Amino acid sequence: MIKADGSFVKELSKRGRFNAAECFNCGTCTALCPVGLAILPRELFRFVLLGGRQKLMEMSDTIYSCLLCRMCEENCPQGVKISGNIRTLRSWMSEEVYKI
Repeated sequence: MIKADGSFVKELSKRGRFNAAECFNCGTCTALCPVGLAILPRELFRFVLLGGRQKLMEMSDTIYSCLLCRMCEENCPQGVKISGNIRTLRSWMSEEVYKI
């Protein structure tokens, strides 16, 4: 069970614009993903908004499987910067693993 923790979004936002809260779960990202990732950007972003740091760490394979092709981002009706958000998550994960 994830305990809601809004401080995680603030922490990630310090790294640059992290606009996951603008996602309204339309599914456009899912339909366009050439990799067909099992975990969708919208799911990852919900874990961020809830403060699910450990859950995100468990999903590292999926986060690093993203091609950053921006197909999802180019077609997002809300303008969510999905590839930028994924890069931010990767940066955070690297720091967590290596305690940089």
